[in-house]
Amino acid sequence: MSAPASHHPAHWRAPSIFGSPGRRLAFWFALAAYLTWSLSTLNVDTARILAGLPRAWNILERMVPPDFSRWQLLLTGMVESVQIAIAATIVGAVLSIPIGIAAAANLSPRPLYLAARGLIVVGRTFHEVIIAIFFVKLFGFGPVAGLLTLAFSSAIFLGKMLAEDIENMKPGPVEAIRATGASFGQIFGYAVVPQVLVKTLGVLIYRLDSNLRHSTVIGIVGAGGIGQTLSASFSRYDFDFASAILLTIAAMVAFGEWFSDWARRRLR
Repeated sequence: MSAPASHHPAHWRAPSIFGSPGRRLAFWFALAAYLTWSLSTLNVDTARILAGLPRAWNILERMVPPDFSRWQLLLTGMVESVQIAIAATIVGAVLSIPIGIAAAANLSPRPLYLAARGLIVVGRTFHEVIIAIFFVKLFGFGPVAGLLTLAFSSAIFLGKMLAEDIENMKPGPVEAIRATGASFGQIFGYAVVPQVLVKTLGVLIYRLDSNLRHSTVIGIVGAGGIGQTLSASFSRYDFDFASAILLTIAAMVAFGEWFSDWARRRLR
């Protein structure tokens, strides 16, 4: 016998992730206490922040209008950043293939798998800026350090994504081709590549888009590209030229985002 209609709730409410009002209250209290403790230990100087606001306004005023008169220097830096990004993506993609195969548990022996996964973990530990500082110390200022930085980061990132795609692929085609007595190269070419190619190309295009943005950041620490020009302009208090550089970087990143979306749509 069904319950009366008056006993049924009039509106449906999604279940709470906390389970009960008491747990929700405890969570928000703990979060507020943590934020209070964090801010109290950061030694935030309110007077210094307030004193810096007029300087910030002064810098913004000096950045308008942007100065594009040195467009040759601007163009040289942008072309260098694009060259670094494209070359690093290609080199990283080539290096990522053996890393991805070695880091796939269903293709490589256990010792090789652990070594490859360890390399990926160590490589992903450090940000591109830290890696760029290391290569700048080794090879000096310039695009070589930037190329090596982004190539290393791209190889680690693409290798990890390739390994996960290989581990998640369907095992049937691999077992069928292996049963014919095919070599490892034939198994990889005829069973693995068709299953991971489209997804890998999509990730590769995404990494190219990321490298376009990263190439402008690592230049600030001396690894070539437009970022190095931007850092020098700020050091000389040349804020109107810095504004032109920032606008150009924004245009380049927007174009890279558009190209990435267009290319991924074509792959679907």
